[in-house]
Amino acid sequence: MTLIRQIEPAAATRIATARITGMAHHLPSRILESKSVDQRYGKPDGWLEKLCGVRSRSIAAEADTQESMAVAAARAAIRQAGIGTDDIDLLLFGAAVGRQPIPATAPLIKRELGLSHLSFPAYDVNATCLSALVALDLANLQIASGRARTILVVTSEIASRALPWDSDPKTAGLFGDGAAALVVSSDAPSVEETSGVSLHLRDFFMETYSEAYDCCALPSGGTRYDFHQDPGQFAENAYFRMDGPGLFGLTAAKLPDFLDTLLNRLGWSREDVDLIIPHQASPLALTHMARRSGFARDRIFNQVATTGNLVAASLPVALSSALSEGRIWPGMKILMIGTSAGVSLAGAGLES
Repeated sequence: MTLIRQIEPAAATRIATARITGMAHHLPSRILESKSVDQRYGKPDGWLEKLCGVRSRSIAAEADTQESMAVAAARAAIRQAGIGTDDIDLLLFGAAVGRQPIPATAPLIKRELGLSHLSFPAYDVNATCLSALVALDLANLQIASGRARTILVVTSEIASRALPWDSDPKTAGLFGDGAAALVVSSDAPSVEETSGVSLHLRDFFMETYSEAYDCCALPSGGTRYDFHQDPGQFAENAYFRMDGPGLFGLTAAKLPDFLDTLLNRLGWSREDVDLIIPHQASPLALTHMARRSGFARDRIFNQVATTGNLVAASLPVALSSALSEGRIWPGMKILMIGTSAGVSLAGAGLES
């Protein structure tokens, strides 16, 4: 007997019931400019920016914690959505690296928001750089199933604490720190109540190509290396590492077909899409995406040169930034798309 692996993408398209009714982001006030790194390493002006393409990035100061940044973004998103905290049915925290391995970070965010007296569940979602987008899809599924009506999706990343500045400055220079939050609701409040935020989640699609599992890694912190048996090896592997050429080659090969499938599921053509919100992986990655995707550059939101790669916070920070810059208005079709370590591609279609 032959088993059917999956139904055709067009037939699989589902009409989502969820809407984003509030969103906000928070970036630390401390800015690390690439020219400061040039001076630190005794390099000529423009050295780091030429290596990685990032001119400046927000970096967490001593007073900035992962939870404090998350809470700042969450409170702003809740205010924008015009809801009360007692309306929240679920909190999802999406990040590549949480505050610590155990417990999950989501309960801490709930506590720091002053919501310990409420019994709604809070748990983490980890799909590395795609964590917030996957959490958005899970929020939609929870709402579609009738298990929740209002869900708070939060992400916060402090990538700057595990960067290989001495051994691989080209990779280290790509990253920054930041947080974002989305309120996902089954009911769309009026435009006046939400300052114009009402983005309908149309569909989500994701594929994983695990042959590239080792292209991005932060090896220590789990079960792979035993600190008690070999603290030296644990410390040596406590820095992020990336095989840029390997990752680039895989995404170059997979992106066109992936986009075709996603657009087919949405029932959209490339000409239908008004704005693309990509994961701000690197300036080179966005240039490559514009070349391989068939989308005009002026429709691709690009701020990576001044924020860096914010890991899981990248996509929602970019979406929130596009809204605050007046790039989103009623009647638009918006495509969010990104990659993650593992390696996965995922995308979602939104309508305003």
